Amino acid sequence: MVKELTGGAGVDLVLDMVGGDYIPRDVEALAVEGRLVQIAFQQPSRIEFDFLPMMIKRLTLTGSTLRPRSVAQKAAIARALHEQVWPLLAAGKVRPIIYQTFPLNEAAAAHALMDSSKRIGKIMLDCR
Repeated sequence: MVKELTGGAGVDLVLDMVGGDYIPRDVEALAVEGRLVQIAFQQPSRIEFDFLPMMIKRLTLTGSTLRPRSVAQKAAIARALHEQVWPLLAAGKVRPIIYQTFPLNEAAAAHALMDSSKRIGKIMLDCR
């Protein structure tokens, strides 16, 4: 799906909060000279990984977490996000991929879909 949406180029950045078997998929989705930032783990942090695609695409793999940072550092990150990212969202230059929306009374089905890992994008609950 990512290749279709980007005309085969891939994306410049993946923020992965899942880990595990998502990591090879992240690498596949990245464009040449793209960046993968591991920001959390819902699956194992240890995997078997083929570094050849990373080398061929000249990718940067790194990690970050907010938990050990000071309140002042977190506040600075929030300000930068507000100044640099929110305008991109407001202008429609960056947008989330919505995979499927469920009414609130179908939250269990939405959760089952999330657990299946058979989607790319966000699962939304409509609370109206």
